Amino acid sequence: MAKQLSVFIENRKGRLGEVLSVLKKNEVNILSLSLADTTEYGLLRLIVNNPEKGKEKLSAEGFSTMLTKVLVIKIEHKVGSLQMLLDTLSKNDINIEYMYGLSTEGTNAFVVLKASNPELAEKILGESGINTLTTEDILKL
Repeated sequence: MAKQLSVFIENRKGRLGEVLSVLKKNEVNILSLSLADTTEYGLLRLIVNNPEKGKEKLSAEGFSTMLTKVLVIKIEHKVGSLQMLLDTLSKNDINIEYMYGLSTEGTNAFVVLKASNPELAEKILGESGINTLTTEDILKL
């Protein structure tokens, strides 16, 4: 399981750059991100090399942040792999709250997934032969 850093930011010019500047200044490297917005606010979800440090430094600068357990899942980079993963979770009554891509590497793809029950989802995926990664594993990619 990995930790995702979430940052709530006002939807205004330059605010995303301010977040990135704090991370850069404190040598927190972004491995993946997702940004969703409403008319007034945005939700920036980040997989970073040091989520605790990122949270600490952003909070000190006045940003509203939180850490969330997410699954980073390695799947084959081929047609139908993601559907197979989702079917496995669905059969076990696990809801997907959100998901975004991390990267592709040769014959593999990696996705970040927030499940309704992350511990159970990780257990079920492991029993099904589907690999999940920790933050430390991601840094080795």
